[in-house]
Amino acid sequence: MGTKSLKRRPRESQNPPMAAVAPPRRKPRSYAKASVVLSVLLVVSVIALLVLSSNKLRAFQRGVSYETITVVNVFPHDPQAFTQGLVYDRNDTLFESTGLYGKSSVRKVALHTGKVEDVQKMDSSLFGEGLTLLNNRLFQVTWLQKAGFIYNPKNLRKIGTFNHAMKDGWGLATDGKVLFGSDGSSTLYQIDPQTFKALSKQVVHYKGHQVHNLNELEYINGEVWANVFMTDCIVRISPSDGNVLGWILLQNLRILMF
Repeated sequence: MGTKSLKRRPRESQNPPMAAVAPPRRKPRSYAKASVVLSVLLVVSVIALLVLSSNKLRAFQRGVSYETITVVNVFPHDPQAFTQGLVYDRNDTLFESTGLYGKSSVRKVALHTGKVEDVQKMDSSLFGEGLTLLNNRLFQVTWLQKAGFIYNPKNLRKIGTFNHAMKDGWGLATDGKVLFGSDGSSTLYQIDPQTFKALSKQVVHYKGHQVHNLNELEYINGEVWANVFMTDCIVRISPSDGNVLGWILLQNLRILMF
């Protein structure tokens, strides 16, 4: 979630649905990773809570829905935080993973004020990525590496490390039992939170085309939602077979950036 530079592994061009699949990845010099967190969205210096509007767009394929969003609230947020992963916890608390080399961290943030209540800075060689909370442990992956970290949510103290089966770390989510991960490809991983081995790998596909550049993830009502890097779209995924269940279109959020 957030933005980052130098995404490796160039992508093959696709016939994307409604331009939802990003162009081949190159290696830009500037940081340019679009950040969409599913329950709480970072827009410049604020976080906007989003809900789906009732105005569904016409579906081009039976069973696949297209929906827009409505901003229902806006909260203050540190504009210097390069948000990559975001978890909403009870008591209006956010746990946040930030990126950039030399600036990556894990944070505990008060939702309503944006105050950073605690922070664990990461080594300057690491680029923080996806974050999720499972069994009272925070799991975090890192960009361009197979290394991940485990933190105590009470004090953000690092309590463990792990190596995962993905090519590198982009997104992370959980259904309360397993971890779901993404590495910027079209593959959605199910990961054992004890051994960190891949339990399954599902290629996400839409109308016969793979949906590449899967980024930050959220698990919502039996579905995995992923923002597609370099687009204004969230894709709703069936975790059992990788089928696309629907699209959430976010173009109208851009007006909040000006």
